[in-house]
Amino acid sequence: MKIFVKVKPKAWEERIEKMDDTHYIVCTKNIPEKGKANEGVIRLLSIYFSIPKSSIIIVSGKTSRLKIININV
Repeated sequence: MKIFVKVKPKAWEERIEKMDDTHYIVCTKNIPEKGKANEGVIRLLSIYFSIPKSSIIIVSGKTSRLKIININV
C-alpha cells in the first residue's frame, strides 16, 4: 500500500491525521536532523497501522516534508 504523508516535525504532540484513504498528516516531536524526524514518522505509522517498523519504507522525500511511503502489510 502506498500512502502520501505530510510531516510536521517539532510538533507539540505526536499524532496522525487521516485526510483520506492515501493521504495523512504526521506530527512528530522529533527534530528534522540526521533522519530523526523520519524515524519518528516510521515509529508513529507502525503504531497506527499495528505493523513492524521494518514493513515501512520511505520511497521518496527523505529530506522533504512531503513523503511517499510504501507499507508492506
